[in-house]
Amino acid sequence: MPHGFSRRRIDPEQLASAVKAQRATLPDDAIALSDERAESILELIGLVAEGLRRGVSPDRVALRMTVRALADQLATVHPGRSVEVRIPPFAAVQCIPGPRHTRGTPPNVVETDAATFVALACGFEDWETAVRDGRVRASGERADLRTFLPLDVLPRATDGP
Repeated sequence: MPHGFSRRRIDPEQLASAVKAQRATLPDDAIALSDERAESILELIGLVAEGLRRGVSPDRVALRMTVRALADQLATVHPGRSVEVRIPPFAAVQCIPGPRHTRGTPPNVVETDAATFVALACGFEDWETAVRDGRVRASGERADLRTFLPLDVLPRATDGP
C-alpha cells in the first residue's frame, strides 16, 4: 500500500462496509473489475472512481473515506503548509512546500467538491477543465495544483466520465 494512506486510522469494519456499499452502486461489469476479498482503501478508491467515471453517484460513506484518503495522500506526497485544499464537507489539508500562513484565511486556497477532487486525484479529470467549469476555485499564486495531480494511486484513466 502506498505510504500516506496511514495518516488517518481506517476502521477495518467501516472500510469493509463502505466497499460493500460502493459495490452495490455499480453495475456487474464494474464489480467484476474488483477483487471481492480485497477490502483495502485502494480497492475503495478504485470502486468510487469507477462509479464516478460511469456517472454513478457513490455511497456517501465510501465517498467520504475516499476523499479523506486521497487528501491525506496529497499532503503526504507533497508536504508543506503553503496551500490549503478544501473538499467540504469531508476533508481539508495543507500541502505544497513554500511559505506558510499562521493566522486567518490562508493566501493559497483550493476548494472543490468531492467528486471533482476524486476525478482530479485519480486522473480522469484535468485541472484546466475543472477550473474553467467552476468546479475548482483556486486563489493565490501557489494554488495551481496541475503539477501535483493526479496522484499515483490508480492506473490512469484515458477517458472522462
